[in-house]
Amino acid sequence: MAATQATSTTLIPSRLPTREKSAAMEVVEDLTYGSTAGIVGKYIEYPFDTVKVRLQSQPDHLPLRYTGPLDCFRQSIKADGVLGLYRGISAPLFGAACETSSLFLFERLGREVVYASGYCSRDRLLPLSALWFTGAFAGAFTSLVLTPIELVKCKVQVPASVDGVAPKVPSVGSVIRDVYKHEGLRGFWHGQMGTFLRESGGCAAWFGSKETTTKLFYLLNEQSATSQLEKDALATEALPLWQQAVAGASAGMSYNFLFFPADTVKSRMQTSPVGGTKQNRTFMQEGRALWNQHGLRGFYRGCGITVLRSAPSSAFIFMVYDGLKRHLPM
Repeated sequence: MAATQATSTTLIPSRLPTREKSAAMEVVEDLTYGSTAGIVGKYIEYPFDTVKVRLQSQPDHLPLRYTGPLDCFRQSIKADGVLGLYRGISAPLFGAACETSSLFLFERLGREVVYASGYCSRDRLLPLSALWFTGAFAGAFTSLVLTPIELVKCKVQVPASVDGVAPKVPSVGSVIRDVYKHEGLRGFWHGQMGTFLRESGGCAAWFGSKETTTKLFYLLNEQSATSQLEKDALATEALPLWQQAVAGASAGMSYNFLFFPADTVKSRMQTSPVGGTKQNRTFMQEGRALWNQHGLRGFYRGCGITVLRSAPSSAFIFMVYDGLKRHLPM
């Protein structure tokens, strides 16, 4: 997002708040570049996300179908082939474009809120504390956009049986029709509380960790400089690609690990059958049922593979977004 947004004492001219671009143009850039970065990241992470959802959504009171991520990969590929891991990717690709562009857009709006509050003047870079807030702000609003998309994705990834009838692989269209038929528009926001908790807390960590790691790299690079001229040059340049990748990877790993239990409960809610005899559980009811059945360990089922896949995905998202902002200004 802001790979050049923090140094020790030297402000970075290229990243200072500016009025050279109109607000409308900034919005267009956030939406366009954020969408592109999100799509690239989704192609990288989607097979791992499918495995994660299947591990999270194993039913109560039945023996676990998968012993772990590798076993889930093996069974999934044996049953459906490699392409089966990409089942339902059309909705997530759309969702990734919406999610990432919304995150960068709402993060920008969050910064405007901070400036308007008087916490920080516009002629200075935001401190890290404010950037953690803008991340939470972005995640809270993005959750409203993301919940319906994730609900459709989860139901396609993990077909549910209804009243004992063996599941069949649904299409995106059939899922949308079924949810609307049985639960109306409100049904698309089933699991909203879990998405809200994951996104608001996770995105605070996503943006915050990215900016914190970026600042540390700038400090290290500045200390290695032998002259003031070299320090000034480093302060106005983008970080080396490997440092950008590490900063982005740290963001993704923080996002996924810290609020993974909320995502687990959400996935279980969103993979419940539509139109069956069972009534949908609330967030608290689903969490209580999971705790009673599997304890704390159940909330972290699939966490390892999720954190692992988030590192390259998040690294690419930030590198693509920052690269487009830097080299293709509109």
